[in-house]
Amino acid sequence: MPTDGGDIDEFVVVGGGIGGLAAALALAVAGRQVRVLERASRFAEIGAGLQLAPNATRLLDRWGLLDRLLAVGHRPSRLVLADALRGTELAWLDLGTPFLERYGAPYVVAHRSDLHDLLLEGCRKAGVALEPARDVTEVVPDADGVTVRSADGRTNRCLAVVAADGLHSRLRALLSDDEPICSGYVAYRGAIPIDSARHRADLDDVVAWIGPGVHFVQYTLRAGALYNQVAVFRSERYRQGAADWGGPDELAQAFDTACPHVRGAAEDLRLDARWPMYDREPIDRWVAGDRVALLGDAAHPMLQYLAQGACQALEDADALARAVAAQPDDLAAALAAYTAERAPHTARVQRNARVWGDLWHADGLTAALRDDGLAGRSPTDYGATDWLYGAAPDQRASSPARAHGPYPTGRR
Repeated sequence: MPTDGGDIDEFVVVGGGIGGLAAALALAVAGRQVRVLERASRFAEIGAGLQLAPNATRLLDRWGLLDRLLAVGHRPSRLVLADALRGTELAWLDLGTPFLERYGAPYVVAHRSDLHDLLLEGCRKAGVALEPARDVTEVVPDADGVTVRSADGRTNRCLAVVAADGLHSRLRALLSDDEPICSGYVAYRGAIPIDSARHRADLDDVVAWIGPGVHFVQYTLRAGALYNQVAVFRSERYRQGAADWGGPDELAQAFDTACPHVRGAAEDLRLDARWPMYDREPIDRWVAGDRVALLGDAAHPMLQYLAQGACQALEDADALARAVAAQPDDLAAALAAYTAERAPHTARVQRNARVWGDLWHADGLTAALRDDGLAGRSPTDYGATDWLYGAAPDQRASSPARAHGPYPTGRR
């Protein structure tokens, strides 16, 4: 039992980021009792912008958060791929009425902290117990439940644990001895006041400027008050085995041959927000001892090229709550059903993210073939995105297994 004298918890969620809070909220909305233990001294989110496709915004709508997200976010009209060297558009996807009619929910860009705040408030209103400064060091499942121990000596007893402790998850070690895989790419990202952004794309667009070994993403946040910018490049120093790879000097060098717009925008980036890019190999076992289930980046950390990290964590949360609601008296069976639904799909997203990153960063003949393929599609041909944005797992399963991403549509 918790040392504070409370009854045994139904669920303890380890990790209070977007995935952990989403899981707690979904379970609480489904009538379950939930406690969230967060390692940091307060519940907060770091980073800048994120993209939320319809597979995520449908869930936020169901949880009563979409209208509030729209008030602080932005609905772009297009997803655009552009050539980082020439500065010309390659392809775009229409996010307007046809998109909304097809997927039943909008594409929204928002600040990570805004989404986190909405989930946190939703958890509070739903009665979730929220405990910061709880560094979980050990989780021990047994026949009757799980014992959760923290660095400060406190313990909790619960029926099941949701491990949402991120890329460097400690609890994943209950299932796998794998380690995060470094891609050799590094990102510099941040949001700046819109008036400080000297090199802006169309403010109604999300634009990814792609080129050999680099890409640069731009879009509006907070109803036009902020401008989000992300520069990603392949580090030659990493390839050479240097310890100090991916620094500001490599950033400048990587974008030195970019078009004036991209090169100028890269010069305006904050240089203290450096993010080496990692993922892991997919695993098909997400549950330890029938009572500890992985979720979000703890289960399936992915590279950013499909903009699906947060989206897939929200999907995990929804699937977990549905599985528990369907089998409330058999948590082992519920967690197994959750894994069976989610593990194959997220593995596909992880692998496609890698392939799509390779396509973005291609050079020579591969880049030319890519561009030719992009040019032949209509901006309202959503066949390449149904598997990712579709409402139901069976709709996704019917989509072709070849690599697809959200951007490869037609030329403007």
